[in-house]
Amino acid sequence: MQRQKSILSFFQKSPGSSKDAGARVSNGGASATQFPANQRTTNDSDFNKNSVPMASDSSFEVRGTETPPEKEPRRLFPSGSVEKLEAGGSSLFASIMHKFVKVDDRAKQSQKNQSQGGTSNVRSVSNGLGDPVVKTVAAAPRFSKRDNTLSFGKKSDRDSVVLIESDNDDILGPETPGMRPLVPRLKRISDQFPKFEIDSVPSLINPNKRVKFVEDQMTKVKNQGDTADVISKFEWLDSSQVKDAKGRRPGDPLYDKNTLFIPPDALRKMSASQKQYWSVKCQYMDVVLFFKVGKFYELYEIDAEIGHKELGWKMTISGVGKCRQVGISESGIDEAVQKLVACGYKVGRIEQLETSDQAKARGANSVIQRKLTHVITPSTVTEGNVGPDAVHLLAIKEGNLDLENGSIVYGFAFVDCAALKFWVGFINDDGSCAALGALLMQISPKEVIYESGGLSKETQKALRKYSITGSSAVQLTPLQAVTDFLDVREVRNLIELKGYFKGSSIFRNNALDNVLNHEVTLGALGGLAAHLSRLMLDDVLRNGDIFPYQVYKGCLRMDGQTLVNLEVFGNSADGGPSGTLFKYLDSCMTASGKRLLRRWICHPLKDIEGINNRLNVVEKLTSNPDIMAVVAQYMKKIPDLERLLGRVKASIKTSAAIILPMVGKKILKQRVKSFGSLVKGLRIGLDLLMLLQQEGDILSLLSKVFKLPLLHGGDGLHNFLIQFVAAIDSDFPNYQNHELTDSDAETLTVLIELFVEKATQWSEVIYAISCIDVLRSFSVTASMSAGSMCRSVILPQSMLNQGTRRPILKIKGLWHPFALGVTGGLPVPNDIVLGDDSYGYSPHALLLTGPNMGGKSTLLRATCIAVILAQLGCFVPGEMCSLSIVDIVFTRLGAIDRIMTGESTFFVECTETSSVLQNATQDSLVLLDELGRGTSTFDGYAIAYAVFRHLVEKVNCRLLFATHYHPLTKEFGSHPHVTLQHMACALKSDPHSPKSREELVFLYRLTSGACPESYGLQVAVMAGIPRQVVDAASQAAQVMKKSIGKSFKSSEQRSELSTLHEDWLKSLLNISRNGVGNVVDEDDAYDSLFCLWHELKSAYQSRS
Repeated sequence: MQRQKSILSFFQKSPGSSKDAGARVSNGGASATQFPANQRTTNDSDFNKNSVPMASDSSFEVRGTETPPEKEPRRLFPSGSVEKLEAGGSSLFASIMHKFVKVDDRAKQSQKNQSQGGTSNVRSVSNGLGDPVVKTVAAAPRFSKRDNTLSFGKKSDRDSVVLIESDNDDILGPETPGMRPLVPRLKRISDQFPKFEIDSVPSLINPNKRVKFVEDQMTKVKNQGDTADVISKFEWLDSSQVKDAKGRRPGDPLYDKNTLFIPPDALRKMSASQKQYWSVKCQYMDVVLFFKVGKFYELYEIDAEIGHKELGWKMTISGVGKCRQVGISESGIDEAVQKLVACGYKVGRIEQLETSDQAKARGANSVIQRKLTHVITPSTVTEGNVGPDAVHLLAIKEGNLDLENGSIVYGFAFVDCAALKFWVGFINDDGSCAALGALLMQISPKEVIYESGGLSKETQKALRKYSITGSSAVQLTPLQAVTDFLDVREVRNLIELKGYFKGSSIFRNNALDNVLNHEVTLGALGGLAAHLSRLMLDDVLRNGDIFPYQVYKGCLRMDGQTLVNLEVFGNSADGGPSGTLFKYLDSCMTASGKRLLRRWICHPLKDIEGINNRLNVVEKLTSNPDIMAVVAQYMKKIPDLERLLGRVKASIKTSAAIILPMVGKKILKQRVKSFGSLVKGLRIGLDLLMLLQQEGDILSLLSKVFKLPLLHGGDGLHNFLIQFVAAIDSDFPNYQNHELTDSDAETLTVLIELFVEKATQWSEVIYAISCIDVLRSFSVTASMSAGSMCRSVILPQSMLNQGTRRPILKIKGLWHPFALGVTGGLPVPNDIVLGDDSYGYSPHALLLTGPNMGGKSTLLRATCIAVILAQLGCFVPGEMCSLSIVDIVFTRLGAIDRIMTGESTFFVECTETSSVLQNATQDSLVLLDELGRGTSTFDGYAIAYAVFRHLVEKVNCRLLFATHYHPLTKEFGSHPHVTLQHMACALKSDPHSPKSREELVFLYRLTSGACPESYGLQVAVMAGIPRQVVDAASQAAQVMKKSIGKSFKSSEQRSELSTLHEDWLKSLLNISRNGVGNVVDEDDAYDSLFCLWHELKSAYQSRS
């Protein structure tokens, strides 16, 4: 309460006191920031007698002894030229008209210039970094083809500085997009089409235009050749001589490609500004570095090649050392950085720490101080076109848990820099790396950093496999083990010494005890912290919150391959969101709501109470469309509060950035905008929460889903927030584009420090708003779907059959919610019954057959999607749904290979099946589609038979097994735990066919019994295989049936006495001789007795 009174007193202070306070802070406070009215910057001189050694400290700050001349824009016309033109003087454009005349007229223009006398020739001299210094050269008596000069009449005016000359007549100095010359229209059009010979030009083209077109093409080729000839003069940058900072060549296993060795002799010959640049660049070879020179940002050498390639900037050679460079003015730097980051580059900016006046005050020959202030990467970007999806940077470290059975433990740590949140954890995995795949699919990192040489081949395969899953590839970055991945003791010392994570005692946090006790987890966290520190993101480390992350605990488990097979986040066509579960459920209106929806989909609940709490809210909103409309009205006005809060928290104790010349003003304006948007957005969110409180019922239901802080009363958040709203309205009324004053930095710092004191409560409010947004999205999905939707009934174990622990899944009218959405076809509903029967036994396995393209895979996916939706707390596509909790979902769908990792189709099938057999439990849901088709018929059938029987009799899980091996239906046709069904189809005669051929029609309806055949020949005709080929295949099929007819007949007789019956009889004989207690596996004995009893009962009922 005392804190709130101090806030009010701060807001109510008089203008005079405010000015006094500002003066006091300006004189002695560290947070004051002044912006001179006229700021001037200087450039660096070319010549420096006193060499400066390379910087060795972490700040990369180099102080020289030169004060370079200012870099002024090139003057195109002399002063007072406009007044002379208005007074009737000779036009200045006469001297540059040759730029606009046709090609054929240039000779005449040249003669005219020669007759008018000499010309004023001005050349550009720059330092090693391309800082131009305009120098006037003596006038030439005649026009030279090698000199790019312009004539101004008989007299040569020294003020007529219009040209910058270079050694190459085609290179006109540093060119940026805003300084490119005019390109003829015909040339612009021709550049968009492929090159072709002169003879291919249509004869209808005008001869004059034809000649000009050909010359333009030749000019283009010449320019391309000039660019190709621009090579670096620095020998130590050549690929044949390049070394890292330790002198190691690229072939060395310890070679560090992020560093560069610069010979001492080369360093001594550099100017102070060159040393400033290369002292940083040699340690950041993986980063594109912009170097601030006056009012320009420039790229050099290797980075200049990137700017030329990605941004289309023309590369030039400037300076004494012929340094390759491209550049952009400071007004376009933000856009250029965003483009490079979008292309996957890491981009840094070396800023000027002082103005030219401040540099001169230190000495006449002082050079402007510069420093690498920050590095932006695709995985740490916080502003710009980030999008609503979370941007994660993941660090992973591998350890061996058990060498005998191949168990692996992974420690991981990842960060969302925009939200200022860290997560740490560990996972136990096997050789299939299924858990690692689940982690990668859940968090979808933009970049993965790992210890170089510290990952096994299986882990590297998994990283490559899941790095190409989705619409964008994941960047894999190996780091040096010695410098980046520290041991446990060094990590603890680093965190405590630098005060990371708010200086909090994370090692005494109970929630993190189980996580941080693992060495691999601390190793991953240390690698992440060292990497962020190298990117100048220590503020993120100091102010970030850290949480434990569990991949599977407490939720429905889905490994990475299952998320891929079910197309949860990316479709199988192009990896995009269209036709995915996430896209189907995503009607969220806030960015934080979309991110929360993804986390919920990755972690469906296993807690029945939690599921029902969500379902109660969804049902309430669905039945009250007025409430949904009001919620939507508020939601669409709410900005990305989660990232805004992170941005505001990151600005605490980082006031040093806003004292940079020119850059500081921009940073301060961004902070004002972020803080104002956060305060205004939270006000809208609190208004929504208080409005829902008036409804009564809905808020009581919501309070069971999330924890809501105190809103009303003296200590409530509403009264606390009103004070900040008033402060924004008074001090920053136009916070979106605020005009800065000298006292703004102090005011904003005080406001943010007071506001962040309740950061925990603000996070709870933001989470509550996100939950409401996701639950409203569930309601929209339930009310707007094309088919029927129902609330699922989750059965506890006490309500299952006869008090025994048997799983149940029963859905009536099931349809796939988004499989047919693109074509607009109506879904065909089907009934699924697993684990529930009126006879007292539980057929928990479905053996599914049917024609190709008949809808088997769609039915399997629809069943899995329904279970996920039910345990998410969302309505299920169907008329009725009841189930017991599913702990794990396994899928083996489709036929794919992974040639990039050396895995064949059959190997992929067996790998996924191995994970099922090792980890499935009685409460699991397993989907296997056409297992065994990637090898020979007999091997494939044998594997399918053995796997199916193991899951049916040993695991007893809910199983959907689709196959084209029809003998399986004979083997298991009388098994009490197996139900035979198929996807129905019909044959319709084609009246237009001369041979009265029949056309296959798919009904997509689940029907009892086995399908007689797969109708592969009919599907081949539909696919476009020539009729004569299909006819030949049909004749071959008849011959094969005759040749192995006996085998087919014996297969048909398996329904009477299959190998299962033989095994049961053998078990019965063994029991009769030795007794049940002496049998090795008592469960097998009881299963055999039960199956024989079921056979006898079925036979008796059929005869009666």
